[in-house]
Amino acid sequence: MNNSENNSTGITLSCVDCGTQNCKYKERTYPEFCLTTHLQDKDLQWAEKRYEEDKNHSIMVASAEVEYEGYCRWTRVEEIMEFARKIGAHKIGIANCIGLIKEARIFARILRANGFEPYSVICKVAGKKKSSVGIPQACESIGAAMCNPILQARLLNEAHTELNVVIGLCVGHDSLFYKYSEAYVTTLVTKDRVTGNNPVAALYTAESYYRQKFRLNK
Repeated sequence: MNNSENNSTGITLSCVDCGTQNCKYKERTYPEFCLTTHLQDKDLQWAEKRYEEDKNHSIMVASAEVEYEGYCRWTRVEEIMEFARKIGAHKIGIANCIGLIKEARIFARILRANGFEPYSVICKVAGKKKSSVGIPQACESIGAAMCNPILQARLLNEAHTELNVVIGLCVGHDSLFYKYSEAYVTTLVTKDRVTGNNPVAALYTAESYYRQKFRLNK
């Protein structure tokens, strides 16, 4: 039986089921299913080895420094710019949804004002119909043109961007963009059409207003 499996329910338990979060301390108690205490050395060594590859080490150091230096003071926009400075990224790719073009333009203005070179590729680039790639024609009722995250990534790759920033790509489209982007990627805006692009609001209300929507038991 897997160490993370609960005997009585058969549910596989993981970090979200832990009530201690003691993994950030050296000597504390841990639940029986703890991923830290059941960690295999080969997995830890594999991860640690990856931090030595390419720019991964400098990315980790820059990330930690940004977290420390701007903790509860810098906005996400400021964090992205400081992170870019630390890793030596000057040309910043923007992969944005057409519905958030205003936000992308404002972000580009901020980047330029702070010495960066923004380069944007919008989601509808190439203007192909959804049905042309086998997407059901019914999906065209909310817009005929398909989103093209793989082409977005390719064009940013060809532009030699040094850090790419996602602004509001659809669920799944962002997955494809992350997969094909050659530059490291961070996200500025996560799309949520219902909550005004504030998806965590649904989590805050999951046990009240949205209880039935998410089928949560009392």
